[in-house]
Amino acid sequence: MPQPDLIQQLRAARVVPVVRTGSAAHAATAVDWLRDVGIRIFEITMTIPDAIPLIARLSQQKDLLVGAGTVPDAATARACLDAGARFLVAPWVDPTLSAPARQAGAALMLGALTPTEVRAALAAGADAVKIFPASSAGGPAHIKALASVFPGVAFCPTGGVEPGNVAAYLKAGAAFVGIGGALVDETRIAAGDRAAIQAAARSVLSSGSAA
Repeated sequence: MPQPDLIQQLRAARVVPVVRTGSAAHAATAVDWLRDVGIRIFEITMTIPDAIPLIARLSQQKDLLVGAGTVPDAATARACLDAGARFLVAPWVDPTLSAPARQAGAALMLGALTPTEVRAALAAGADAVKIFPASSAGGPAHIKALASVFPGVAFCPTGGVEPGNVAAYLKAGAAFVGIGGALVDETRIAAGDRAAIQAAARSVLSSGSAA
Protein backbone atom coordinates (compact mmCIF):
# COMPACT_ATOMS: atom_id res chain seq x y z
CA MET A 1 0.00 0.00 0.00
CA PRO A 2 1.51 3.38 -0.99
CA GLN A 3 2.29 5.87 1.75
CA PRO A 4 -0.27 8.45 0.53
CA ASP A 5 -3.04 5.89 1.03
CA LEU A 6 -1.86 5.23 4.57
CA ILE A 7 -1.76 8.93 5.37
CA GLN A 8 -5.24 9.27 3.92
CA GLN A 9 -6.45 6.54 6.28
CA LEU A 10 -4.94 8.45 9.21
CA ARG A 11 -6.59 11.67 8.00
CA ALA A 12 -9.93 9.91 7.73
CA ALA A 13 -9.63 8.46 11.23
CA ARG A 14 -8.89 11.92 12.72
CA VAL A 15 -7.71 10.28 15.98
CA VAL A 16 -4.82 7.88 16.56
CA PRO A 17 -4.52 6.40 20.07
CA VAL A 18 -0.91 6.44 21.28
CA VAL A 19 -0.72 3.30 23.38
CA ARG A 20 1.98 3.70 26.02
CA THR A 21 1.51 1.38 29.00
CA GLY A 22 3.68 -0.41 31.52
CA SER A 23 2.80 -3.84 30.18
CA ALA A 24 1.83 -5.48 26.91
CA ALA A 25 -1.23 -6.94 28.63
CA HIS A 26 -2.57 -3.48 29.49
CA ALA A 27 -1.83 -2.31 25.95
CA ALA A 28 -3.73 -5.24 24.46
CA THR A 29 -6.66 -4.54 26.77
CA ALA A 30 -6.71 -0.89 25.68
CA VAL A 31 -6.76 -1.92 22.03
CA ASP A 32 -9.62 -4.37 22.63
CA TRP A 33 -11.74 -1.83 24.48
CA LEU A 34 -11.11 0.97 21.97
CA ARG A 35 -11.74 -1.36 19.06
CA ASP A 36 -15.18 -2.10 20.49
CA VAL A 37 -16.18 1.54 19.99
CA GLY A 38 -14.92 1.71 16.43
CA ILE A 39 -11.27 2.71 16.60
CA ARG A 40 -9.16 0.74 14.14
CA ILE A 41 -5.79 2.55 14.07
CA PHE A 42 -3.27 2.25 16.89
CA GLU A 43 0.26 3.45 17.58
CA ILE A 44 2.06 0.92 19.77
CA THR A 45 5.06 2.60 21.39
CA MET A 46 8.42 0.94 21.82
CA THR A 47 8.40 1.89 25.52
CA ILE A 48 5.93 -0.96 26.14
CA PRO A 49 7.66 -4.19 27.21
CA ASP A 50 7.43 -6.77 24.40
CA ALA A 51 5.99 -4.13 22.07
CA ILE A 52 7.16 -5.84 18.88
CA PRO A 53 5.50 -9.21 19.62
CA LEU A 54 2.35 -7.24 20.46
CA ILE A 55 2.51 -5.48 17.09
CA ALA A 56 2.87 -8.89 15.44
CA ARG A 57 -0.25 -10.20 17.19
CA LEU A 58 -2.34 -7.12 16.47
CA SER A 59 -1.22 -6.95 12.84
CA GLN A 60 -2.72 -10.36 12.23
CA GLN A 61 -6.14 -8.78 12.76
CA LYS A 62 -6.89 -7.52 9.27
CA ASP A 63 -9.34 -4.82 10.36
CA LEU A 64 -6.61 -2.99 12.32
CA LEU A 65 -3.97 -0.58 11.04
CA VAL A 66 -1.08 -0.85 13.48
CA GLY A 67 1.94 1.40 13.71
CA ALA A 68 5.05 1.59 15.87
CA GLY A 69 5.76 4.65 18.00
CA THR A 70 8.86 6.08 19.69
CA VAL A 71 11.01 4.11 17.24
CA PRO A 72 14.63 4.75 18.33
CA ASP A 73 16.64 3.50 15.35
CA ALA A 74 16.61 1.78 11.97
CA ALA A 75 17.13 -1.70 13.41
CA THR A 76 14.06 -1.35 15.60
CA ALA A 77 12.15 0.10 12.65
CA ARG A 78 12.91 -2.97 10.56
CA ALA A 79 11.86 -5.29 13.38
CA CYS A 80 8.57 -3.42 13.73
CA LEU A 81 7.94 -3.51 9.99
CA ASP A 82 8.75 -7.22 9.86
CA ALA A 83 6.19 -7.69 12.64
CA GLY A 84 3.54 -5.98 10.53
CA ALA A 85 3.69 -2.28 11.45
CA ARG A 86 2.27 -0.13 8.65
CA PHE A 87 3.58 3.21 9.90
CA LEU A 88 6.53 4.37 12.00
CA VAL A 89 6.54 7.29 14.42
CA ALA A 90 9.39 9.05 16.21
CA PRO A 91 9.00 12.26 18.22
CA TRP A 92 12.25 13.57 16.72
CA VAL A 93 13.93 13.79 13.31
CA ASP A 94 15.79 10.59 12.43
CA PRO A 95 16.69 10.28 8.72
CA THR A 96 17.70 6.62 9.16
CA LEU A 97 14.06 5.60 9.53
CA SER A 98 13.17 6.63 5.99
CA ALA A 99 14.83 3.78 4.09
CA PRO A 100 13.21 0.95 6.10
CA ALA A 101 9.81 2.65 5.78
CA ARG A 102 10.18 3.08 2.01
CA GLN A 103 11.36 -0.47 1.50
CA ALA A 104 8.32 -1.79 3.38
CA GLY A 105 5.83 0.60 1.78
CA ALA A 106 5.07 2.02 5.21
CA ALA A 107 4.35 5.61 6.20
CA LEU A 108 6.78 7.65 8.28
CA MET A 109 5.92 10.30 10.84
CA LEU A 110 8.80 12.28 12.34
CA GLY A 111 8.59 14.73 15.21
CA ALA A 112 9.15 18.47 15.14
CA LEU A 113 8.24 21.63 17.00
CA THR A 114 9.66 24.62 15.10
CA PRO A 115 9.49 25.53 11.40
CA THR A 116 13.17 24.58 11.05
CA GLU A 117 12.46 21.16 12.54
CA VAL A 118 9.41 20.69 10.30
CA ARG A 119 11.61 21.32 7.25
CA ALA A 120 14.18 18.89 8.60
CA ALA A 121 11.51 16.22 9.14
CA LEU A 122 10.23 16.62 5.60
CA ALA A 123 13.77 16.53 4.20
CA ALA A 124 14.35 13.32 6.18
CA GLY A 125 11.45 11.64 4.39
CA ALA A 126 8.50 12.21 6.70
CA ASP A 127 5.06 11.62 5.15
CA ALA A 128 3.48 13.37 8.14
CA VAL A 129 4.94 15.51 10.90
CA LYS A 130 4.22 14.85 14.56
CA ILE A 131 4.13 18.08 16.56
CA PHE A 132 5.23 17.14 20.07
CA PRO A 133 4.69 18.27 22.74
CA ALA A 134 1.79 20.17 21.22
CA SER A 135 0.06 21.64 24.26
CA SER A 136 3.13 23.19 25.86
CA ALA A 137 4.20 24.67 22.51
CA GLY A 138 1.04 26.72 22.16
CA GLY A 139 -1.69 24.21 21.37
CA PRO A 140 -4.00 24.80 18.40
CA ALA A 141 -2.56 28.29 17.85
CA HIS A 142 0.87 26.76 17.24
CA ILE A 143 -0.58 24.29 14.73
CA LYS A 144 -2.38 27.12 12.94
CA ALA A 145 0.86 29.09 12.67
CA LEU A 146 2.78 26.10 11.29
CA ALA A 147 0.01 25.20 8.84
CA SER A 148 0.05 28.74 7.45
CA VAL A 149 3.62 28.34 6.23
CA PHE A 150 3.47 24.63 5.42
CA PRO A 151 0.22 24.24 3.45
CA GLY A 152 -0.52 20.65 2.58
CA VAL A 153 1.72 19.12 5.25
CA ALA A 154 -0.05 16.50 7.35
CA PHE A 155 0.46 17.62 10.95
CA CYS A 156 -0.32 15.33 13.90
CA PRO A 157 -0.23 17.20 17.22
CA THR A 158 0.38 14.93 20.19
CA GLY A 159 0.94 15.66 23.86
CA GLY A 160 -1.86 17.24 25.85
CA VAL A 161 -4.50 16.46 23.23
CA GLU A 162 -7.78 15.47 24.88
CA PRO A 163 -11.51 15.28 24.07
CA GLY A 164 -12.05 18.95 24.87
CA ASN A 165 -9.53 20.27 22.35
CA VAL A 166 -9.56 17.73 19.50
CA ALA A 167 -11.89 19.87 17.39
CA ALA A 168 -9.76 22.98 17.96
CA TYR A 169 -6.62 21.19 16.75
CA LEU A 170 -8.37 19.90 13.64
CA LYS A 171 -9.85 23.29 12.84
CA ALA A 172 -6.42 24.85 13.30
CA GLY A 173 -5.04 22.70 10.51
CA ALA A 174 -4.08 19.34 12.02
CA ALA A 175 -4.64 16.43 9.65
CA PHE A 176 -5.25 14.14 12.63
CA VAL A 177 -4.28 13.99 16.28
CA GLY A 178 -2.47 11.56 18.54
CA ILE A 179 -3.96 10.99 21.98
CA GLY A 180 -2.18 9.13 24.76
CA GLY A 181 -3.07 9.39 28.43
CA ALA A 182 -6.44 11.05 27.91
CA LEU A 183 -7.57 7.98 25.96
CA VAL A 184 -5.29 5.18 27.14
CA ASP A 185 -5.46 5.81 30.89
CA GLU A 186 -3.48 2.98 32.46
CA THR A 187 -4.92 3.54 35.93
CA ARG A 188 -8.39 2.92 34.56
CA ILE A 189 -7.19 -0.02 32.49
CA ALA A 190 -5.61 -1.61 35.57
CA ALA A 191 -8.85 -1.08 37.47
CA GLY A 192 -10.85 -2.79 34.73
CA ASP A 193 -12.82 0.38 34.06
CA ARG A 194 -13.83 -0.39 30.49
CA ALA A 195 -16.78 2.02 30.67
CA ALA A 196 -14.57 5.03 31.44
CA ILE A 197 -12.09 4.24 28.64
CA GLN A 198 -14.88 3.73 26.13
CA ALA A 199 -16.70 6.88 27.25
CA ALA A 200 -13.52 8.88 26.65
CA ALA A 201 -13.15 7.26 23.24
CA ARG A 202 -16.72 8.11 22.24
CA SER A 203 -16.15 11.70 23.32
CA VAL A 204 -12.97 11.90 21.26
CA LEU A 205 -14.62 10.39 18.20
CA SER A 206 -17.56 12.77 18.52
CA SER A 207 -15.21 15.75 18.77
CA GLY A 208 -13.27 14.59 15.73
CA SER A 209 -16.34 14.11 13.57
CA ALA A 210 -17.69 17.52 14.57
CA ALA A 211 -14.55 19.38 13.49
